[in-house]
Amino acid sequence: MSLGSRVANLFSGSTNAQQDRNNLGLVDDGLQAGKQTFTDVKLGTEGFGSDTMPSQADEEEGRPPYLHSMIAGGLGGTTGDLLMHSLDTVKTRQQGDPHIPPRYTSMLSSYGTILRQEGLRRGLYGGWLPAMLGSFPGTVIFFGTYEYSKRHMIDAGITPQFAYLSSGFVADFAASFVYVPSEVLKTRLQLQGRYNNPFFQSGYNYKSTSHAARSIIRQEGFMALFYGYKATIFRDLPFSALQFAFYEQAQTWARQWKGSREIGLPLELLTGATAGGLAGVITCPLDVVKTRIQTQVNPAAARATAHKAPQNSPTTTKPDTSALKQQIRSISTSSPSTHTPRPGSIKLDTSSVFTGLKVIYNTEGLAGWFRGVGPRFVWTSVQSGCMLFLYQSILRRLEVYSASTEEEASAL
Repeated sequence: MSLGSRVANLFSGSTNAQQDRNNLGLVDDGLQAGKQTFTDVKLGTEGFGSDTMPSQADEEEGRPPYLHSMIAGGLGGTTGDLLMHSLDTVKTRQQGDPHIPPRYTSMLSSYGTILRQEGLRRGLYGGWLPAMLGSFPGTVIFFGTYEYSKRHMIDAGITPQFAYLSSGFVADFAASFVYVPSEVLKTRLQLQGRYNNPFFQSGYNYKSTSHAARSIIRQEGFMALFYGYKATIFRDLPFSALQFAFYEQAQTWARQWKGSREIGLPLELLTGATAGGLAGVITCPLDVVKTRIQTQVNPAAARATAHKAPQNSPTTTKPDTSALKQQIRSISTSSPSTHTPRPGSIKLDTSSVFTGLKVIYNTEGLAGWFRGVGPRFVWTSVQSGCMLFLYQSILRRLEVYSASTEEEASAL
């Protein structure tokens, strides 16, 4: 009997049939009474006991092939990142603006200014190519690692909630070796905007993605592609772990409520958006301290870089010490930081995330940890909702395609 049928029977209110099954000590699928369906799994705070384990048949029914998960995750994640790229660009400009006073202030005015002065492709969508080149393989690795880790942990008897949380950590760490270098390239091109940009002096001036990669490796060394790696994983590993733990639990609740594995478009979007939004809010302090550590601006160095940056030729010579210090300042990697330090905020002369959290709390209180929590909630909700909805939709299409291919093959 399928999962949908068993769940539907549970909600059908047929108490007589249930009593008959209990008297026999058996259920339709041959399982012991009291453990009939996935909906008997205890949730919430009680869900961390041994009773949380779903039956083997139910678990297998909800396990798509690894290749399907990787393809669906790659396409869904890349599409979600592309949809949010312009917002990412605006936040990167606001975070990394070396001008005093800043050129970009409010979100809407920044959108209009960048679009009017620099256009769409090299303005709001500057850096889209390295973003896509990193996003697809990164999310393919993430979803493949996540599914592999989750399934093996559950099969080993680990509670599902802990398996989801741990698998999110492991999967994001595995993907970080791909997405961090691509994000370094992406954020520099986003901050730069158009080549020989007369409207914004960022300290960068690359002709293309390949030129940016060659210039960074030649001038700063290969490891420059991993600037900001430590601060990034301090934020993104907890975010991914919480996001998928919340998402798996929300999907379980939605399927129980609907009585089917097909929960419909509104609930698909809601579960994904809620998971991403909650994870974004909880990890907001890590986002704040990451941004503050990575965007420390030395005004003298910034002005020196702005004056010395060539206006009509690419950067081909090795910059001086002050210019290089400004050049290697990591702006943002992975999902955009949605926190802009308030004017007069204390500088964090540290690379330690924990020290930074302590300094911000001591000087700005709890509100300092959650500055920008509103935009971060919106960004993570929309991006997560789109990505996970597309992930589930593509999985279903692949399942239908695979089934039809098997039928055609068997008919031959």
